[in-house]
Amino acid sequence: MNHEPVIEVTNVSIIRNQQKVLDSITFQVRKGDFFAIIGPNGAGKTTLVRAILGLIPCNTGEILLFGSPATPDIRARIGYVPQMHAFDFSFPITVHEMVLTGRMGRKSGVIRRYTHEDHAAADKALSRLSAEPLGARPVRELSGGERQRALIARALAGNPDILILDEPTVYVDTPTEEHFYELLSSLAKEITIVMITHDIGVVSRHVNRVACLNRRLFMHDSDQVTPEMISRTYGCPVDLITHGDIPHRVLERHGDHP
Repeated sequence: MNHEPVIEVTNVSIIRNQQKVLDSITFQVRKGDFFAIIGPNGAGKTTLVRAILGLIPCNTGEILLFGSPATPDIRARIGYVPQMHAFDFSFPITVHEMVLTGRMGRKSGVIRRYTHEDHAAADKALSRLSAEPLGARPVRELSGGERQRALIARALAGNPDILILDEPTVYVDTPTEEHFYELLSSLAKEITIVMITHDIGVVSRHVNRVACLNRRLFMHDSDQVTPEMISRTYGCPVDLITHGDIPHRVLERHGDHP
């Protein structure tokens, strides 16, 4: 594997409403990584992603993308899949039309008309996810799993070098979830993936590197999640509840109390 860093975050702190949301964050994402950042709600995970994308400034520290400070052209090399609630699925467009909007970052000028190349890129993105049959369907008719595939196709339509996903399984039902992660694992053979999640099971089974975030970040160059790692991140003693070898949830220990 090429260990060239594609994202470098160095001593980044972010303050919002007079509170330090992120505190001296330092880590690297290497080319070819399937990298997971886990942590509880309010840990600063989405804030970190927004900082990487250049959507919010850092109070201190530096973020480099592909070895350089972020510019619009460099940020266009990142495909972003936001949390599903960030997209209005009641909008009267088809899935293909929605995926086409992922080409906007590759175009310039005030008037932006989609070309044959754009349509071909949208079709290819849907094909990579085995989602071609969804192309003509209105987005409002999609299930949770179908919506998530459409959002990923939209991010892939710009031919990015990095794919960043923010809590991609929040609205995906359990039977669909494992297939979804197998899909991401397949994509990870072609593209660097950074996934924000609270799903402990995913971390152990699919990714190759893990960082735990709760205002501060703890880096683990391994795919193995231990109770000690989670306790440190969540700020309380925990047990990992497993089915087979796959951890599914985190519970606070209650000692010997019934």
